[in-house]
Amino acid sequence: MNMLFDALVAPLESRSDAVLIRPDNSEVTGEQLFALSGQIANVLHDAGVKPGHRVAMQCEKSVEALALYLACLRVGSLFLPLNTAYMPAEMDYFVGDAEPTVVVSSIKAADQMAPICANHNATLFTLGENSDGTLMDAARAAATDCPVAERGPDDLAVILYTSGTTGRSKGAMLSHKNLLSNAESLSEAWRFTSDDRLLHALPIFHAHGLFVAVNVSLNVGASMIFLPKFDIDVVMEKIGNATTMMGVPTFYTRMLADARCTPENLGHMRLFVSGSAPLLAETHREFEAKTGQRILERYGMTETTMNSSNPYDGERRAGTVGFPLPNIELRVVDPETGDELPKGEIGNLEVRGPNVFQGYWRMPEKTAEDFRDDGFFITGDIAKFDQDGYITIIGRSKDLVISGGYNVYPKEVESEIDDLDGVNESAVIGVPHPDFGEAVVAVVVPKSGVAMEADQIISPLQQRLAKFKCPKTVFFVDALPRNTMGKVQKNELRKTYATTFQA
Repeated sequence: MNMLFDALVAPLESRSDAVLIRPDNSEVTGEQLFALSGQIANVLHDAGVKPGHRVAMQCEKSVEALALYLACLRVGSLFLPLNTAYMPAEMDYFVGDAEPTVVVSSIKAADQMAPICANHNATLFTLGENSDGTLMDAARAAATDCPVAERGPDDLAVILYTSGTTGRSKGAMLSHKNLLSNAESLSEAWRFTSDDRLLHALPIFHAHGLFVAVNVSLNVGASMIFLPKFDIDVVMEKIGNATTMMGVPTFYTRMLADARCTPENLGHMRLFVSGSAPLLAETHREFEAKTGQRILERYGMTETTMNSSNPYDGERRAGTVGFPLPNIELRVVDPETGDELPKGEIGNLEVRGPNVFQGYWRMPEKTAEDFRDDGFFITGDIAKFDQDGYITIIGRSKDLVISGGYNVYPKEVESEIDDLDGVNESAVIGVPHPDFGEAVVAVVVPKSGVAMEADQIISPLQQRLAKFKCPKTVFFVDALPRNTMGKVQKNELRKTYATTFQA
């Protein structure tokens, strides 16, 4: 038994139809994808990868990158996808913490990754966007047949890193059962079948693009138009051959700004799904008015994948994330007592179900801190149920910023800013942005007598942090607002700068 392989990969062997359609309209059949995953699995095996070992990937989206994920399922290793925007200093931490046996890097980053891998005793392979790199050189010489490792429901399949508010990133450990149960719940809730063709323009280093979009499609035998990124011209060209699309709010705001976003061009679509960041109610309403399509918004997080969804049949209520998915429990509790609150009251959102992760990699204390004794996971989100049972996410108790679908934790950015010459202290917040949902904004207190410009903050950060973490703008103030206990009042800062990016 290998739970995810049996459900997602093994059925590919007998599929002669197209599973993936590339931008040039060339097709990859299930048989071809299965064989490719076998070749890559043999390369991993020859590199010393065993069940339970980690395999890290930081490279551009491609058919081969997806096959690497499937190969990891075959050999029983833990797949560790990493954002392509991460800088070498960040990658050094991830490789040091997860201790992967193999790291697969983009070709252009190979020179930077080589010393990192050498320092942490990891074997480095490269993978390019055009079936090139050392991984594919080795794969082409490998056999397609490969033994399948035994993996049960509670065996780990993935580590996904999610930043912490008070320190370095945490590795969320997801099991075979976590991922497959969620794929099955979503397939049921969103009515996916083998007749569906998903327009896939999401990254695959992220839970949304890989463990929602791909797993759901493979689970039901659907196909995917597999695009390297969201390009409005390409999306509008290809969408006529799709039945469904999953996206972040940014996708939908960019589509709304395009004259081709019409009922004639989009009316055939069965389903549009939005997630990874809050979808503004006005975007929801405008998309329906312009196209006749009601976007289905859902709610999830790295540690749990998907928790809730607006209904497929019935009202998709703007500004809410719908109802708990099948077999998943959500509750809103008093932050002080932990007692469950009645409908309409705001509190901390907690979740329990087969989708909830196994804990944080090598952080047992943090894991214990975030779970209740009855098995509920404390999400850190603030929410309420309305009288009809719809869930609304009010905010995030840990000041998380979600920009363009990516999580940004203020503490990490603040630490980098505070280390810069001339800076006394800083506060990083998220404010509404029409394209990204939220934009990262830094509020900086310079040292006495020091005059600073925004570029003195942003430029150094761009050398240290992924682009999505860097502030879009910087404000300089004499002092940060504080309460009587000395804590910075970020809610006041968010109010002050809330209209920064309004037209």
